[in-house]
Amino acid sequence: MADYDNKPEATQGTMDVSQHKQTFAGFIRASTWVIGLSLAVLVFMALTNA
Repeated sequence: MADYDNKPEATQGTMDVSQHKQTFAGFIRASTWVIGLSLAVLVFMALTNA
């Protein structure tokens, strides 16, 4: 079985989360673009009676 007793103790606030923040910012940026483009397509379709 796995040995769970030899793991180091975690210290709160010491993890480097810079890559996580960059990834999340990219996800939010991409989501904003997708929503904006989707709304633009819907407005275009409504105006052209497509």
